[in-house]
Amino acid sequence: MTASPDLAPLLAFLPCSTPEGWINAALKEQSLLLIDHANCEKKAAATAMSLLHRHTDQPELMNKMSRLAREELRHFEQVLGLMRKRHIAYSFVSASRYAGSLHALVRKRDPGRLVDTLLLGALIEARSCERFAALAPHLDAELSKFYFSLLKSESRHFLDYLTLAKSIASSDEVEERLGVLRSCEKELIEGEDQELRFHSGVPIAA
Repeated sequence: MTASPDLAPLLAFLPCSTPEGWINAALKEQSLLLIDHANCEKKAAATAMSLLHRHTDQPELMNKMSRLAREELRHFEQVLGLMRKRHIAYSFVSASRYAGSLHALVRKRDPGRLVDTLLLGALIEARSCERFAALAPHLDAELSKFYFSLLKSESRHFLDYLTLAKSIASSDEVEERLGVLRSCEKELIEGEDQELRFHSGVPIAA
């Protein structure tokens, strides 16, 4: 994938690129991918709302999380609309091990918990954006246009999370925690998974 200049900082932030094996598998399972994409948007909105409720002493965080939650829910609605047009039922799909494995690294008490959660948010948003950009050139016109349209907001979400983390923690702490999270994320993205999910590694069947 040739990155646009706007995505260069985001791509540099990630520890690796999405493997071609995942892209090839995702293109063969677009219905499943849309269902899991909807799940991801819903979870992203829930994460933002949780931070907003838990940190009422931080106006800037509340403002950014309120906006982010609204945008994620709008994206959720847009994915549902695409699914309806394509006659894709919103059926249950299990969560990938990606988010759970990364959340297990989050420290248990604030302010460390907040710093890690924000950095994890930045990492997840960056990965989502990178995958939208990787998939879009290979999709039909409607879905390609939609995924390209998400790049601006998702890259802003990445920056919002990262900026907030840097505002409450030292640069040394941010770099140390990012090292831990990036190392785990790289293993998850480059490794194999039993099933395809939006944030999974390469599915074994691929």
